[in-house]
Amino acid sequence: MIRSPLMTVMTDAVMKASRSLKRDFGEVENLQVSRKGPGDFVSAADRKAEKILREALEKARPGYGFVMEESGIVEGTDTSHRWHIDPLDGTTNFLHGLPQFAISVGLERDGQIVAGVIYDPAKDELFIAEKGKGAYLNNRRIRVAARDEMAEAVVACGLPHIGKGDHGLFMRECVSVMANAGGMRRFGAAALDLAYVACGRFDAYWERGLNTWDIAAGILMVREAGGYVSDADGVPNPMATGSVACGNEFMHRELLKLLKKAKA
Repeated sequence: MIRSPLMTVMTDAVMKASRSLKRDFGEVENLQVSRKGPGDFVSAADRKAEKILREALEKARPGYGFVMEESGIVEGTDTSHRWHIDPLDGTTNFLHGLPQFAISVGLERDGQIVAGVIYDPAKDELFIAEKGKGAYLNNRRIRVAARDEMAEAVVACGLPHIGKGDHGLFMRECVSVMANAGGMRRFGAAALDLAYVACGRFDAYWERGLNTWDIAAGILMVREAGGYVSDADGVPNPMATGSVACGNEFMHRELLKLLKKAKA
């Protein structure tokens, strides 16, 4: 387990916010009979969790900047450090009472992600990583899966939805991957998809149309677990382009080939 002061700060903030999300998730199912209630309720839950995270991190590391889903970019007096925060990754799942969502916090230092925490409150799974110190799930060291046959692989993806993304490109990519992979999954929370690659549950994963707060912590998680990460077109810095592709060395390479074939 990583026992650095930085990791203590991050996990304490995340666990504090998770208590609020857990209470709100318990209420969501009661609102499903209402057409208007759940959406407004979940938006409020999202903002509340973000406020808790921001206040806790500001108190522990005053001056650090923020890149947040709800509140946008907040410049800090310390221009070397920025938190990338998603207080509720998997909002649609949360809204529908599906227990597949997470809090994700990544710390950027001088343009590099150096620490990440992803917490799944529904399953009480805490994924942590710090640059050069490995990746862990609930105190256990994790590694990417070792499979080297795409026909045996489970590949995760993200689906573009109404009004967002290139649906035609995704369908071509999907056909290309489906024809070669052992199985495909769409779970609806990018941070957890990355964490699942890091711990070997998924062999590979790709998605387009993402934000830095979706992937900052997870990118580091995969790399510290021995995996390879780029954007979906093979560019080394997914934070700059908003797409991601990852897996072990073989799966990452093969996935990129299949995605490139779909664009040809």
